[in-house]
Amino acid sequence: MAHRWKNTLTDRDVTEESVYLNRRQIMAGLGGLGLAGIAGTTARAASEDLEPNSWEDITSYNNFYEFGTGKDDPARNAHALTTSPWTVKIDGMVDKPGDYAFEDIMKAMTVEERIYRFRCVEAWSMVVPWNGFELADLLNMAGVQSGAKYVAFETLYRPEEMFGQKYPVLDWPYVEGLRLDEAMHPLTIMATGIYGREIPNQNGAPLRLVVPWKYGFKSIKSVVRISLTDKEPPVSWNVAIPREYGFYSNVNPTVDHPRWSQATERKIGGGLFARRQPTLMFNGYEQEVASLYDGMDLKKFF
Repeated sequence: MAHRWKNTLTDRDVTEESVYLNRRQIMAGLGGLGLAGIAGTTARAASEDLEPNSWEDITSYNNFYEFGTGKDDPARNAHALTTSPWTVKIDGMVDKPGDYAFEDIMKAMTVEERIYRFRCVEAWSMVVPWNGFELADLLNMAGVQSGAKYVAFETLYRPEEMFGQKYPVLDWPYVEGLRLDEAMHPLTIMATGIYGREIPNQNGAPLRLVVPWKYGFKSIKSVVRISLTDKEPPVSWNVAIPREYGFYSNVNPTVDHPRWSQATERKIGGGLFARRQPTLMFNGYEQEVASLYDGMDLKKFF
């Protein structure tokens, strides 16, 4: 079994951005050990030498088509979303199916600080300091049955608050999926915060998936259902445009999108004239996750 990360915090342990970044500089001066209390190769690879984007960058530039298709639309419109009370249905091939209140989930989980690269399929990127818990812990709480092979996710459908759902941009509600071993990997988390604050509506409040080696659209927001299944589940962008968006959607600079290159990326916050930077295989997490795809043709299974 993969090692467990040892540091813990809750969303009440708020870290101001300026203090947070200063702490990152101090930790870098201590030999790049990563965050205090984190041990192990995977933890260091996930955290060290990554300078997070600002709160403003992270919360004002994103995609959440349920609130509009512009990059600033979610920040302007997501205030309409009601996130309390919130429940997550966990069903399918689990021992303890049911509707789990968000508050009860949080009481049962260990929230940790994870600094991850975030790479959009549109070839822009940022670095986000998430707070969250490992998806594996939630799935284990529900009891994964032996025949399960995939995990399916579903976003809230509430067009009266998520006005973008009134338009046929996609077949709503938004759905996503992972293979079970991807879902159980220790890098895969359910995020509940950013910079120690509660996650804003525009970033997927109150609970979103984060899979840092995949393109950002795989990290489904505002999750209300998680289902275990023995069949590959449909995923929204693959259903809409299968030629352009595969089920796996791993960050891969050698496999271009049909309409643009994936070899480089533009980091948000770098200014209009910032140079593009090379995209890393699996978004920089190749050492941790490449073994999941041994023997697979990554051009065929894109």
